[in-house]
Amino acid sequence: MGISKITRNYQVTVPQDVRELKGLDIGDKVLFVIEGERVDLVKMDKKVISDAAGLWSDLKETGLQYEKRLRKGWRKRTA
Repeated sequence: MGISKITRNYQVTVPQDVRELKGLDIGDKVLFVIEGERVDLVKMDKKVISDAAGLWSDLKETGLQYEKRLRKGWRKRTA
């Protein structure tokens, strides 16, 4: 477990033991996963991206269709 200080630009240095444990290297992208008071650091790779994209693969409507459906419901409530 390492300790790092937040700079005035809100940047931190990932300690060496954490980099080695998570397999992080220069140029890697990371995802901050927030669960309550806990924040996990996850290395972004193709598996993480495809898993996240798969969450929406079985949706029956597009985002635009969803928005239109919601707005239609709002009009009915105010009328």
